[in-house]
Amino acid sequence: MEIEKIIQELQYKAVRSSGAGGQNVNKVSSKVVLNFDLNASKALSEEEKELILFKLSSRLTSENILILNCDEDRSQIKNKAIVTKRFLEIIKNALIVPKIRKATRIPKSVIRKRIKDKKNISEVKNNRKKPNLD
Repeated sequence: MEIEKIIQELQYKAVRSSGAGGQNVNKVSSKVVLNFDLNASKALSEEEKELILFKLSSRLTSENILILNCDEDRSQIKNKAIVTKRFLEIIKNALIVPKIRKATRIPKSVIRKRIKDKKNISEVKNNRKKPNLD
């Protein structure tokens, strides 16, 4: 993954932010919308694209476009930096390949200990009952 190439492929759009803020919200386009077209990306290999498509399938549109918004700050520049950082974090996490789990046997001593503990608890519960006086 080449970060510089990916950043060049990002498309930003400034939009008016919603919510509280008075006149500033009505006049200034401080919200930033980031679009990343996964299919058109030349910075990612085919294997990386498939991995991202699998892991981020719920976040992608039907055209495989990742859309992120940021309106945390009143500054457009800061929002752009925040959304870019968030995008890179999402992509890095999506490209992590999990280790394959090796199946291991449970040691016999652990099995014996569990069964012994179960019998002990069962005995304690039986001792709580009223004695049978017959």
